[in-house]
Amino acid sequence: MAGSDVPLERVDVAVVGGGPAGLAAAAALCSTGAGSVIVLERESEPGGIPRHARHHGFGLRDLHRPLTGPRYGARLAGLAVQAGAEIRTRTQVTGWSDDGALELTSPRGRSRLEARATVLATGCRERPRAARLVPGSRPPGVITTGALQQLVYLLHECAGRRAVIVGTEHVSFSALLTLHHGGARAAAMVTEHPRHQTLAAFRAGAAIRYRVPLITRTRLTRILGDRRVEGVELTHLVTGDVRRVACDLVVFTADWIPDHELAVLGGAALDPGTRGPAVDPGLHTTRPGLFAAGNLLHGAETADTAALSGRRAAESVIRYLGGAAWPAARVPIECEAPLHWIAPNAVVDASSGGEPPFRLRAHEILGSRQVEVVQDGRPLWRGRVRRLMPGRSSRLPSSWTGSVHVREGAPVVVRVA
Repeated sequence: MAGSDVPLERVDVAVVGGGPAGLAAAAALCSTGAGSVIVLERESEPGGIPRHARHHGFGLRDLHRPLTGPRYGARLAGLAVQAGAEIRTRTQVTGWSDDGALELTSPRGRSRLEARATVLATGCRERPRAARLVPGSRPPGVITTGALQQLVYLLHECAGRRAVIVGTEHVSFSALLTLHHGGARAAAMVTEHPRHQTLAAFRAGAAIRYRVPLITRTRLTRILGDRRVEGVELTHLVTGDVRRVACDLVVFTADWIPDHELAVLGGAALDPGTRGPAVDPGLHTTRPGLFAAGNLLHGAETADTAALSGRRAAESVIRYLGGAAWPAARVPIECEAPLHWIAPNAVVDASSGGEPPFRLRAHEILGSRQVEVVQDGRPLWRGRVRRLMPGRSSRLPSSWTGSVHVREGAPVVVRVA
């Protein structure tokens, strides 16, 4: 869509995504003199997923105050506008022109936006039932947490009366709160793992207040019903026992996939573990001038963690606009099973060991384990990492990055010792 009839606009920085990461990046960019900054958001309002989550707990790490989701999203949007950013809602970025400009579609028509630097902050989404290959009939009443929150909080509709929640991560307990606000109750929470992956206080509060049974080591193997969900079949992964639970709603939570389509169209390499753009500690992608931040990099951290990622991307953008060279050499960081992914997932020439900690996840619940980082058999770091599990990240220190031989090109490997 690079025809001369399509208007072209130029800007210093384009931020794609008006959620916590994008808004925090825009505010930080404007506050530090990045020039003209435009945030492109496809929804009718900025704020991202927190707009649909009316419980408290947002903003603790970045704004240092507890807020509800809508207030948190509005606060971030207000800070971005106050700093000087322009937020364009109902604007969909559909791709890249041959000249590198972003292709936009909005109620104003088609246009192109050329930026000196671009920050992708498009977030992630939960895999729906079809992507999880769950057999059974296909009646109405099978949704994700995001769809549930929009039904309850934006459309003020009751999604169902008795639900089964698939997953036991942070967002799964958010779905439990949303069901309560919508006048429904949860019949059960189901996980294939031996325990939940949220904070112990969240699980205890849910058990006391909502009396929801937590069914572990169990997989949802069939959905029952014709015109409406009538129940589900649950299979215990150890014994093989099958039982039915009556319900009229199934909520699939977690199992995240980054919204990486625009990164792929732009030619940025993806990390095989996170399935988001591969980035170094400065959040540079493999495409010069293109940065990535927030839950686009992995699925999914909390909103305030995504906002802090946006701020870090802004710091790198400022250096780039000031003349810093794009990293020429980079070494990928790979995880050996049962570890799942690490983020960031590359080391570049400029890495000095002074970066924030890396985030590490495992395929299974490992608890506290010894982890080692090696390159071509050469040890870089070894230590104990707490709370290794799916759905919740552990921190790995970055002190070892300054010892990586970037020019040699051998991958860095992170593994359980």
